[in-house]
Amino acid sequence: MTYTAIDVDHVSKSFTRRTGAGASMLERFLSIGRGQTERFNALDDVTFSVQAGETVGILGHNGSGKSTMLKCISGTIRPTSGLVRARGSMSALLELGAGFHPDLTGRENVYLNGSILGFSKTQIDSMIDDIVDFSEIPEFIDAQVKHYSSGMFARLGFAVAVNLKPDVLLIDEVLAVGDEAFQRKCLERVRGFQREGRTIVLVTHAVDTVRLFCDKAIVLDEGRLIFDGDPSDGAVAYRHALEARTGRYHGDAEVTRMRSATTKPISITAVEVDPPEGGREAFQPGDDVLVRIRYAATEHLPAVRVSLWLHTQDGILIVTLSTFDIMGRDFDDIEPGAGEFDFTFHELPLLQGRVEVTAVLKDVHEQFEYDRREEPTRFDVVSSGGTGVGRVRVRTTAAHRRTQSEQVRL
Repeated sequence: MTYTAIDVDHVSKSFTRRTGAGASMLERFLSIGRGQTERFNALDDVTFSVQAGETVGILGHNGSGKSTMLKCISGTIRPTSGLVRARGSMSALLELGAGFHPDLTGRENVYLNGSILGFSKTQIDSMIDDIVDFSEIPEFIDAQVKHYSSGMFARLGFAVAVNLKPDVLLIDEVLAVGDEAFQRKCLERVRGFQREGRTIVLVTHAVDTVRLFCDKAIVLDEGRLIFDGDPSDGAVAYRHALEARTGRYHGDAEVTRMRSATTKPISITAVEVDPPEGGREAFQPGDDVLVRIRYAATEHLPAVRVSLWLHTQDGILIVTLSTFDIMGRDFDDIEPGAGEFDFTFHELPLLQGRVEVTAVLKDVHEQFEYDRREEPTRFDVVSSGGTGVGRVRVRTTAAHRRTQSEQVRL
């Protein structure tokens, strides 16, 4: 049954900040009555809805209102105007330590959080072992959480949030503090929630996470809603907003020109598959496939990170990799003019189907994108007989031998 799980109706949230006060207590005391206050809108008339079972990613630069929006949905803060309506039980994983009392142990905080969400002690008793196992910190579960590291906070917080199995799960960008193995486990649990038809709202800067996991993207810019729709289109809207913001506020004129939405220091001019062979469009499993990215640079760049995404025609990710993943470094000393980046996929381990290639040029810190080829380049893999059915080609041998044993009686 489809219904609206979250309805955000013309929500605004204002805060008051004081200007002119010093940093020290004495300076603040002496400025009493002389300082000025001003109000600013963290959220400005935002309206959107989330259907039951949807996974929605909220994108935006720092200060865009993402976390404030999530807190309004969770009920942690109340909007200045407008309404937020939510149906079903809700669990929120906000900033590190939210909802944890520092003087209580990890175990005591599990019971505290569970009781706040309406669970009885008996119900929490039945879940406590799963929560502790998922958090992977059993040796610290009876220590005060004020002694926890940020990673331990994240592990326990996520373990509590997901093992209570809410109808709606709200996740702020806190999972990056966990190690890679724990992040994979968390994302797999999110996938499990999606299969169970639960509603998920995820706040993140990672556009690729939104592309892979979300049904819809919400993009906020300076507290205003600027996009509500397809995740791929939302990633483009977010990138344009980020580029425009960087160009608007950065003081250096040269960097401002480089970051602007209309002028790029480097652009993708073409993405070609196997150009030395005359541009073949069909390959056999086990073939080498060359992907060539042609570019045009308008200025010198010390380094560029190039990423490739391979998807099936129905949108399933096959692999994503970058120059840093492949070489342990990025392409450096990019001079003005035209050039090419070559990637070779050796012994293509794919079976029959159409493959879509997306290319992205980023800075080495991956804080922004120089350019992205939104329209993917495609090539086909044509399997010959006997290679198996599926997506991946697994090189396998088979053998048969007879062993001596007692005669089998039928």
